[in-house]
Amino acid sequence: YCPLSKNLHFLQFMRKKILFIFIIGALSYYTFAQPNQFNLMPWPKEIEEKASKFVINADFTISISADPKGRVHHAATRFLRRLGNRTGIFIEAGFPFENKKGDVQVVFDQISKLHLKSDESYTLDIHEKGIKIQAKTDVGAIRGLETLLQLTSHNGSAYYFPGIYISDTPRFVWRGLLIDVSRHFQPVGVLKRNLEAMASVKMNVFHWHLTDDQGYRIESKVYPKIHELASDGLYYTHQQIKDVVAYANLLGIRVVPEIDVPGHASALLTAYPDLGSKDGYPYQIERYAGIFNPTLNPIKETTYTFLENLFKEITPLFPDEYFHIGGDENEGKHWDENEEIQAFKKQHNLKSNHELQTYFNIRIEKMLQKLGKKLMGWDEIMTSNMPKTAVIHSWRDENEGLPKGGSLISAAKNGYHTVLSNGYYIDRMLSVEHHYNKDPIGDILLTPQERSKILGGEATMWSELVTHTTIDSRIWPRTAAIAERLWSQKNVTDVNHMKKRLKHISFYLEELGLTHLTSRDMILRNISHHQDINSLITLTKICEPLKMYQRNKGGTEYKTFSPFKLFADACTADAEDAQVFERIVLDFIINSPTRNTKKLIYFLEKWSQNHLLFSELEQNTKIKPLESLSKNLSELSTLLAKVLTHKQITSNELNVAKHQLTLLKKPVIDVELVIWKSLDMLLTYCESNYFKI
Repeated sequence: YCPLSKNLHFLQFMRKKILFIFIIGALSYYTFAQPNQFNLMPWPKEIEEKASKFVINADFTISISADPKGRVHHAATRFLRRLGNRTGIFIEAGFPFENKKGDVQVVFDQISKLHLKSDESYTLDIHEKGIKIQAKTDVGAIRGLETLLQLTSHNGSAYYFPGIYISDTPRFVWRGLLIDVSRHFQPVGVLKRNLEAMASVKMNVFHWHLTDDQGYRIESKVYPKIHELASDGLYYTHQQIKDVVAYANLLGIRVVPEIDVPGHASALLTAYPDLGSKDGYPYQIERYAGIFNPTLNPIKETTYTFLENLFKEITPLFPDEYFHIGGDENEGKHWDENEEIQAFKKQHNLKSNHELQTYFNIRIEKMLQKLGKKLMGWDEIMTSNMPKTAVIHSWRDENEGLPKGGSLISAAKNGYHTVLSNGYYIDRMLSVEHHYNKDPIGDILLTPQERSKILGGEATMWSELVTHTTIDSRIWPRTAAIAERLWSQKNVTDVNHMKKRLKHISFYLEELGLTHLTSRDMILRNISHHQDINSLITLTKICEPLKMYQRNKGGTEYKTFSPFKLFADACTADAEDAQVFERIVLDFIINSPTRNTKKLIYFLEKWSQNHLLFSELEQNTKIKPLESLSKNLSELSTLLAKVLTHKQITSNELNVAKHQLTLLKKPVIDVELVIWKSLDMLLTYCESNYFKI
């Protein structure tokens, strides 16, 4: 037996934890009461239920008040296709005859030019005889159509839209997704399907990270060596860029390009080494991940001539008023080693590399201003000399030596418009709950003027560890929760309600052609050489990839052409069975052992029997390392199931179980078994309450 004090302390700890969870849940209920049956995301500002419903049939039609060939026409066409697929109804015409009002009447006043002040608000009114979407702009109208589609409901006899009135508007004007196409190139089709997903959850900025040490992904007719030597032949032509931008525009999404300067320049300097800060350096496209030394030379006029000519060529491809220059992670090593640069710093009274980069940034800002663009950059660009027209992109917080609220709040208080990405780094493989709980402002008090400077946020998909095969599963569905954080009201914070809705939204996203659900099985078939993958599927539901870049420590294990169809790539950030099992264990320990015993035994027997299936696989080097995990999990689960059915075990069996738990805690082939904490709690509880040795 365990000492009684250990048992009591454990139970007291667990009771406090559960009580805290219940209190938070109660507070969420009272601050945000909502109709739970609707799977809407993002959650609307105001929602009012009615008793009626609108039944969908083959005569279903949509009418548009204006702009018959623009954004709303495109959205309505997509709406009809998706509605038909979702309901199985053979819709006859879809669009009504001239001068005829449709079942859905879409009314708006003007065409939006897509900028910070674009009005995306709308109202949606559903009653028995018709539906009306009203908005000031066409963008607001298409946001309303997305909400209507999410409301598609059914019973045993019909599909329908529930009676409801919604008045909706976003909390923040900048709700973005960054996709890094430099580390791993993403084909146009991948970008387009992710743009559709963004539109479906009302995101409105696509941040296109086009350049980095691993590749320059832009065709240049002025400097053709860029795409010839700095891209591995993987780049976007001018026509492809125009195509993506036009497609985003149809969806009400702005496109902000990023050309990273002066650092992250390895690929560019491979093509044009004379622009570098270190003569004779063997510049080459970087194959590893990390921070590298190659940097543009900020004292050469040829550097500015080159950038001005390049920007003149590129900026017309991107109509948006903002142009992102990166500006991050320049450690200045090559500047320190260049005597001419050091002499220049002394001559111009520049006391640090940061001040030298500010000199560079201000010249770039003036260059872009002449081209009609406003500069945006990562928070390193924020200095006292940077013009207030710049947008500061915040990626660092107070944990990195900054004031409370990090660079976002500092930027707002200093008069800059600012966008948050700290907390929204989805490539770190953190939980959806982590991202959802990150509010751009939090509890920090701001003046109305300071609050107006915070534009919103961006999820960032850095691509060191993703290819076009896996990128969807790393972006979605977690980014839908970030989209809600940036659209919905601040008091929309109920995590359980979010997770319930997110499960449905994930399936809706799959309808758009995203591969975030299907890629798992494809990868598992690949690593097993097309054997029965059921045992591997079971393991993916309780394993998660290592987080916070632990999978690629130092950026040296995985390189450009490393395999990215491994077991870790089949696992996601929120292992579904692990979350369910944790809730059952906590409820079992605190509330009702008798009520939850059967649920626990279901999972334990599932994992106990799974190793037999795994053992039947023909082994190879990709799945062989999972054998010990599968075996230890099976034996530990068997023992726990035995205890829960009140069967005696020996002290030796108990010691073996504890050792197996220690082994299960250790990462295996870049994944962690995330149920080990729940297994540890359960084993500790059972040792205190059930074991008779």
